[in-house]
Amino acid sequence: MATGTNIKTYFEGQWHDGDAAIIRAADHGAWLGSSVFDGARYFEGVAPDLEAHCARVNRSAEALMITPTMEASAMVEAAREGLAMYAPDATVYIRPMYWALDGGDLGVDPKPGATGFCLCLEEIPMAPATAATTLTTTRFRRPVMEDAVVNAKAGCLYPNNARMLIEARNKGYGNALVADALGNVAETATANIFMVRDGEVFTPVPNGTFLAGITRARHMKNLRDNGYKVHEQVLSFDDFRTADEVFMSGNMMKVTPVSEFDGTHYQHGPLTKQVREMYWDWAQSERAA
Repeated sequence: MATGTNIKTYFEGQWHDGDAAIIRAADHGAWLGSSVFDGARYFEGVAPDLEAHCARVNRSAEALMITPTMEASAMVEAAREGLAMYAPDATVYIRPMYWALDGGDLGVDPKPGATGFCLCLEEIPMAPATAATTLTTTRFRRPVMEDAVVNAKAGCLYPNNARMLIEARNKGYGNALVADALGNVAETATANIFMVRDGEVFTPVPNGTFLAGITRARHMKNLRDNGYKVHEQVLSFDDFRTADEVFMSGNMMKVTPVSEFDGTHYQHGPLTKQVREMYWDWAQSERAA
C-alpha cells in the first residue's frame, strides 16, 4: 500500500497513472534489496533543491554498486513534466529510484549496467507548522561504513530505522533520538536533528553513520546567512536534555518541532519557528529568481 494518493509513475520513458508495477520477482532489487531512492518536495508551486536530490540518488546508486542511467538534469525534466499533471496547489513527494536487475556470477553483487529506474510522484500533505513530535532513546544504533552502506540512501537501511521507530512508539513517543556506534547522538529514526541553546544552533557532526541531509544543509546556510551561529559537533543525550529548543530536519516535512525528549520538555521556540520561515522564504525566492 502506498503512503500517498494520486500517484503517477515514470517508468521506461513514459508516465503511468497510479502505483505501476515496475519490478519483477527475480530482479536483484526484489531478491537482495539493492535499491536506492531520494525524495524531494513540491509545495506552493516550488520544488526546492530538486536537482540536488536527483544528483544524490545517482551517488547513492554508485555507493550501492548500481550503475546510474539518468543524468540529474533529465530526472528534473521528467519530474517537472509529471508535476504539471497536478493541481497548482498540490503537495507532492518526488521519489526517484534505482534498483539492480541482475546479479553477478554468484548473484550477490549487482551486475554493472543492469539497472531499473522509476520516478514516483505522490500527493502527501505537509504537516502544519505547529505539528510537534516527541523523542525517546532506542537500543538500536546507526551502523558504520564497515557494517552497512551508510553513504547511500538505500532501502536496505530502513528496516533498522523502522525498528527504532516502532520501539519508540511502543514506549508512547513519536520518534527516536538515535546514537551512533560510540553512543553519541546521530539523528532521529527518520530525520536529522538540531538543538538550540542560548540562541546558538547545534547539530551532530557528520561522522559517516548518517546522511547529512540536503534540507539540513539548507537550514544551516539560511541560519548563517541570517547571522546565527551554527555548530557541527559531537553531541550527547545530556546535551539535548539541556537544550532550549529541539527540531528535526528532513525533506518530508522540512522542520518538525520537538516538544519532549524522555521527560525533558521544550517550547516550540522562536528560533525553530524562524528556521521554518527562512526555509519557506528561501524556497519562494528561488521561484522568483
